[in-house]
Amino acid sequence: MQLTEIQSVKDVNSFQNLPFEIYRDYKNWVPHLKQDVEKVFDRSKNKLFNQGDATRWIAEEDGKCVGRIAAFISAKYSDGMEQPTGGLGFFECIDNQDVANALLNQAISWLKTQKVEAVDGPINFGEKNMFWGLQIENFEDPPSYGMNFNPKYYVKFFEDYGFQIYYNQFCYKRDMYAPVQELFEKKSKAILENPEYRFENIRGVSLDIVAENFLTVYNNAWGGHHGFKVMKLPEAMKIMKALKPVIDKDIIMFGYHQKKPIAFYVNIPELNEIFCHVNGNLNWIGKLKFLYHKWHKTSKTMTGIVFGIDRSYHGMGIEGAVIKWTEQNIVTLKRYNETVLTWIGDFNPKMIHISENLGASRYRTLATYRYLFDREVEFLRMPMAK
Repeated sequence: MQLTEIQSVKDVNSFQNLPFEIYRDYKNWVPHLKQDVEKVFDRSKNKLFNQGDATRWIAEEDGKCVGRIAAFISAKYSDGMEQPTGGLGFFECIDNQDVANALLNQAISWLKTQKVEAVDGPINFGEKNMFWGLQIENFEDPPSYGMNFNPKYYVKFFEDYGFQIYYNQFCYKRDMYAPVQELFEKKSKAILENPEYRFENIRGVSLDIVAENFLTVYNNAWGGHHGFKVMKLPEAMKIMKALKPVIDKDIIMFGYHQKKPIAFYVNIPELNEIFCHVNGNLNWIGKLKFLYHKWHKTSKTMTGIVFGIDRSYHGMGIEGAVIKWTEQNIVTLKRYNETVLTWIGDFNPKMIHISENLGASRYRTLATYRYLFDREVEFLRMPMAK
């Protein structure tokens, strides 16, 4: 077996084509877009290269690609952690522990030269909403856009090597037509009838204002807490610009107290219900197919990218008011049949409690694993959110 650091177009093609071999018998697999993956490793497009680095390898046997992996370091990701921590991701491998071990050894050897003491994986050299975690439960349902999907045997690869779960990532879904639970009705009614509060979609609102409101709620909900860095306006603008081609303005909403944004529920149509038709390539043919299915509203699932409430408004019924507003203003459009919530970490019991009380059911679990280079150091799970 030969391990090759990716340098050439041929190497990139081998890296990109391997999943099509691994998943050829998985009917519900939807490939990541090649363009999305390559953007991660493009130094001109990924600003994390300004204070970090990344590289990737393929494993070949008899001229055939049998595995791939990437490793990366980022000052932004490692900041504040007890051990300087790198990352690995984009792992794919045939069902062979020796090949898996060789790939993991290669990534960890490179990371040791970068003076880190631990590695998390599989993660992304980028934001947590894409390419994050190893699927450990429910290997049948199709993945949401940007979510990792993998064979069950990958779990054994990581755990036999010595990786341990740093935190679980729970995914939820909810029937769009299920009524808001009685628990939330009274509080949400009081909030919705209070003139100091308003809830509305983003029709008629500029993308700049949407980004500013998103930034305010994000930082007041998570920024600086339980592993989430304080967001800055350029990052918020980048997120909104990325969403612009797929936005349905009726299903992104904000809640306000007086004029202050205090809550958001950011949804998009489930893109994998479109991208399953483009075979992982958003070239000109793929773009035409995308536009066709977007125009014909092929997506019947609404994906909740993020649901957040200003910490100072927790326990007041805002979450119920958001869902009640959704029931009155989005469900009535009859465009979508169910909503999927992207992952919630097991370190965030408040959001798990809210999701389950709102009638969402847990349907998939991924995990972020950690490996400590010093095997004598005590392993600690992700601290619980306060």
